[in-house]
Amino acid sequence: MPGEIVDAKRVLGLELPTDPRWVNMAEISLEAILTDHAFCEMKAATQCISLISTYSHKEELVKEVTPVVSEEWGHFRLVLKEMDKRGLKLGKQRKDLYVNELLKFQIGGGSLEDRLLEKLVTFALIEARSCERFRLLSLHIADESLKEFYHKFMVSEAGHYKMFLSLAKLYCGEEKTMKRWDEYLEYEAKVMSTLETRGDRMH
Repeated sequence: MPGEIVDAKRVLGLELPTDPRWVNMAEISLEAILTDHAFCEMKAATQCISLISTYSHKEELVKEVTPVVSEEWGHFRLVLKEMDKRGLKLGKQRKDLYVNELLKFQIGGGSLEDRLLEKLVTFALIEARSCERFRLLSLHIADESLKEFYHKFMVSEAGHYKMFLSLAKLYCGEEKTMKRWDEYLEYEAKVMSTLETRGDRMH
């Protein structure tokens, strides 16, 4: 547990680490957690497409985010392949309570750049939390093949988290970005402390 706290905060900035019981709960609900994971990857791809569509005039953003669309969709396909290999079925998409709570914290209105900051910081935080959870699965899940499976996702999400935060600094300034980032981290810790720990949810 102490090492996980260090990694969550020192590397990803997260104030509150995931309840360690979550991995054991996820193992029991493997079909459900893989279903939720698949839809998370699908939504990530569509959100990146939306970001490019809205901010097509931001050359660096388009350059950096475009490959992520293919990568996230590829991840969706990988999860489906893993489920098929195990004889598991893709269930229905469920509401992502964690993401919905983060969206409530976004500041509405303002300029296009102000809204960009909110989006990029939100995306960075989602990727950071996903990375932390993939790391837990890669370390503690009993199935050895799934450990390797989730290690690859962990590395990918870490890169996305850094990319979104870097883009926010580029277009919105480092001071403004980090101020908002710190506010989001504090808010996210409160969200994590109030949401029920569920093994059928990736977040």
